[in-house]
Amino acid sequence: MSDDLTGTHSVVGAPLDGPRRTIVFLLVPNFSMIAFANAIEPLRIANRIVGREIYRWRLTSTDGQPVAASNGVTCAVQSGVEAERRNLTGGGRPSMIFACAGVFVEEFHDKALFSYLRESHQRGVSVGGLCTGAWVLARAGLLSGRRCAIHWENLAGFTEAFPLADVYADLFEIDHNIYTCAGGTASLDMMLALIREDLGDGVLNKVCEQALTDRVRGSHDRQRLPLRARLGVQHAKVVRAIEIMEANLADPLSLAEIAYHVGLSRRQVERLFEREMGLSPARYYLEMRLDRARHLLRQSQMPIVEIAIACGFVSASHFAKCYRELHARSPQQERAGRQGVASVA
Repeated sequence: MSDDLTGTHSVVGAPLDGPRRTIVFLLVPNFSMIAFANAIEPLRIANRIVGREIYRWRLTSTDGQPVAASNGVTCAVQSGVEAERRNLTGGGRPSMIFACAGVFVEEFHDKALFSYLRESHQRGVSVGGLCTGAWVLARAGLLSGRRCAIHWENLAGFTEAFPLADVYADLFEIDHNIYTCAGGTASLDMMLALIREDLGDGVLNKVCEQALTDRVRGSHDRQRLPLRARLGVQHAKVVRAIEIMEANLADPLSLAEIAYHVGLSRRQVERLFEREMGLSPARYYLEMRLDRARHLLRQSQMPIVEIAIACGFVSASHFAKCYRELHARSPQQERAGRQGVASVA
């Protein structure tokens, strides 16, 4: 693609003295490459369209050494946390810092990094998290009482670990000067919102054209496909029953209660599930609860007995029995083997 964009120096909506942001991308080991790329690329495109450096960025890591993403690609960085801490009081002070995280973030601990984020926030620097970066911000003590977003696969573990955070399964959240997004292409949506705020719809539309995206999603758009599309189910009553199950995992409802809420008899619900899902509603509900337990085992440090209770089981032994029957391994084995699993975008 040619870099000669006719008329890019006079784009409507781009003031000649427009804002300039310096952004630090803090790469956490096993960070999500798709989330990182979707955050940095629209900034590059915006600079190219306007014809000057509206956005400047640099990459940093805990120790100034290269960092491997979850896909195995290693990225070089320009600085380490200690150097960035010094920049807070000098000419290199950034306007924004984004923690870029991905898989195994729940096991990431770095007191110096957390301290750097807190100090940056106290000095008025906007802070954010890409993909599971909200976990890093929460560990730094920055999300208590704040709205935030995180990848749907990490939602259950994050909620249990940080009950004071106001977390949502949205594409992204902006709470004053704290920015979080769910990762994947949601990083693009959050940065497009930033570009619109800085440069207006004229530049935003040009960026979208260059990025071949025909829609700017809102912050509260859903992360996942609607149930009908995700499961390939069209019957409204079955979809409604599954929605009720999803909303009641910790305290499972009886089949009679579910049938009452969808306006059918118990037998009608059973027949519909057998026809549409190929298994009984009781079995489907059990597997849904065990799937949530699997996420908690992989993404949290919760004791197994607490995971059992959070997923609606009356005892750890009953939970272990059901888990082994479905997954052919015990909850303890699942947790021990999670290092080999890469589960988020």
